[in-house]
Amino acid sequence: MERVNSLNSEIIPKGSIVERICRFLRARHVEFYLVGGYVRDQLLGRPSHDADFVVAGEALRLARKVADRFGGHFFPLDKERDTGRAILRDEEGEPFFVDFARLRGEDIVADLALRDFTIDAIALDLSDPVGPRLIDPYDGCDDLRAGLVRAVSEEAFRDDPLRTLRAVRLAAELGMSIEPHTEALLREAAPLIGRVSAERVRDELSKIVAQPGAADHLRYLDQLGLLPLLIPEVEPMKGLEQPPPHHLDVFEHSLETVRWLEALVDTLQGKSKKAKGALALVPERLGPFAPHLTAHLARPTSGGRTRLTMLKLAAFLHDVGKPATRNLDEEGRIHFFGHEGKGAAMAAAILRRLRFSAGEVRLVRTIIAHHMRPMQMARQEAITKRATYRFFRDTGEAGVDTLLVCLADHLATWEPDLRVARWRRQIELVASLLKDYYEHRQEIISPPKLLDGRDLMRELGLREGPQIGQLLETVREAQVEGKVRTREEALAFARAILRGGLK
Repeated sequence: MERVNSLNSEIIPKGSIVERICRFLRARHVEFYLVGGYVRDQLLGRPSHDADFVVAGEALRLARKVADRFGGHFFPLDKERDTGRAILRDEEGEPFFVDFARLRGEDIVADLALRDFTIDAIALDLSDPVGPRLIDPYDGCDDLRAGLVRAVSEEAFRDDPLRTLRAVRLAAELGMSIEPHTEALLREAAPLIGRVSAERVRDELSKIVAQPGAADHLRYLDQLGLLPLLIPEVEPMKGLEQPPPHHLDVFEHSLETVRWLEALVDTLQGKSKKAKGALALVPERLGPFAPHLTAHLARPTSGGRTRLTMLKLAAFLHDVGKPATRNLDEEGRIHFFGHEGKGAAMAAAILRRLRFSAGEVRLVRTIIAHHMRPMQMARQEAITKRATYRFFRDTGEAGVDTLLVCLADHLATWEPDLRVARWRRQIELVASLLKDYYEHRQEIISPPKLLDGRDLMRELGLREGPQIGQLLETVREAQVEGKVRTREEALAFARAILRGGLK
């Protein structure tokens, strides 16, 4: 837990966007309070990228004026409740979100009584030019010091069931614990989560998964009874036995895959002091690609989340298709034939239900559909250029993510009986594929086109149809293998294929 700072002049740093907004509001003699996360984070000494103001007056109109004054954008959030947002730029030029809400109740204490947790029910009265006055009717500062997430009232979760997820998210984000009575109230209210819109659930779940220690947070969601309500497809994974070399059931294996994925990423990014055991090979073989991988995982998705967050979700759901594909052979051995295809379809349905973007659904679906391929490729004596091309042809940018899930899956499967030679072969394969992806893209991954469909129809007298696509792909693979290098060679190769029959 981070230390709670004492209230001082720096709680609102001089020259900050918040300090300038406060001066702007004082000049207009507005009664206003700074509340919620910004106050909490300042007391903890944490950076903030948003601020919430409560005002005694027309909040929407004030939000628009602030946006206009500071060159930002205005958005009405809830006209009925008189709530608006100004999106500005902070001192570093980063987006800074400022929300304005009309005071609820007769005074600020009544307003704070309607909030979720004591650590967010702290306000600063900023109307007085003499200095800020802390208002903490529910001893939120004491809970900050103790590292506790405590509900403001017995009705907190029933008033807004999304707070059940928000409690877990705050605990994960701040390194805190949920206070026992609050946890009991949360468990009781968990079934109400079905009343919350999928978009709000998605956003809180994503923020939970984005935190370090995502496997522990997912397990906690399960223990609280929330995970089965959000993703009921994981329930059949619990207790589902797997054949050796697996040593965990499908559910526990999935959590362990998330844990190993984070360990791999932390090792690549140098967050671990010294890589030990199986991870010792990671900086040695994958270290040259660490800057590329770090940038790749930090990139925002079409839904505004990082690829790392979606990668952790893919790792958790990578075996969700196993319960539906479980079967026994004549000798009683367990198999899950086709689980990756079934799991990809199931994961896509889960993410669509939770209103993830189409791009995010496609990313996770691709990772899960192909997560077995690197393992199968590692069994080959040599990895051909054609095999590398086909892997990235089918996975695109998701190929990089797929390789990381494959490594995490391998460790979750084999530990604590890891076979060094097998693990080295797996990581060597990933290093080879990454080298081609980042250093030989023009030659192997996406070579320049020598022909298109019009060329084939004009030069070879072919009609439009699926044969054109098949022929172009065969020529492209020959190009990757170095069999053709020019347009003329590509046409001659295509003619030879047609004479011999397209296979």
